[in-house]
Amino acid sequence: MATTNDLKNGLVLNLDGGLWSVVEFQHVKPGKGGAFVRTTLKNVLSGKVVDKTFNAGTKVETATVDKRTMQYLYADGDDYVFMDLETFDQITVPGATVGEAANYLLPEAEATVATHEGLPLYIELATSVVLEVTYTEPGLQGDRSTGGNKPATVETGATVQVPLFITTGEKIKVDTRDGRYLGRA
Repeated sequence: MATTNDLKNGLVLNLDGGLWSVVEFQHVKPGKGGAFVRTTLKNVLSGKVVDKTFNAGTKVETATVDKRTMQYLYADGDDYVFMDLETFDQITVPGATVGEAANYLLPEAEATVATHEGLPLYIELATSVVLEVTYTEPGLQGDRSTGGNKPATVETGATVQVPLFITTGEKIKVDTRDGRYLGRA
């Protein structure tokens, strides 16, 4: 148990039978009345975002979330198999839990897997990853004053918008949060 004074971004709360991650919080002390805490919470499993207000000092139940660095091994149908680098235990993470991170996941890549009572909640990748371009159209520079972009398919199957000078076979750096091209590797 913790109080609303202990809230911080990333803390996982157990509210109304669900797990909610604190995205944002703000302590408010109005001139009239008692202080309160305004929070933005995101459901860890469904991704739903809600705003919730607590009175200052209210007790909230925190959930124990175990974050471990694991190595991605292989895809098993819609699921993904990860291995704990300390204990060498393997866990299967459903594809829905992996989500968009699957577009940037290469075999043997390291990721942080968060679990609660053995149930995988989400995975976190490094902020950028180096991927090889497997296919892109040749870029033709025409009559334009600014550089253009073109779609490129990378080795994981994801499509990334890249500058016209990128060719098939090049390695590029991609931001895993929003899929942006960051530069050549």
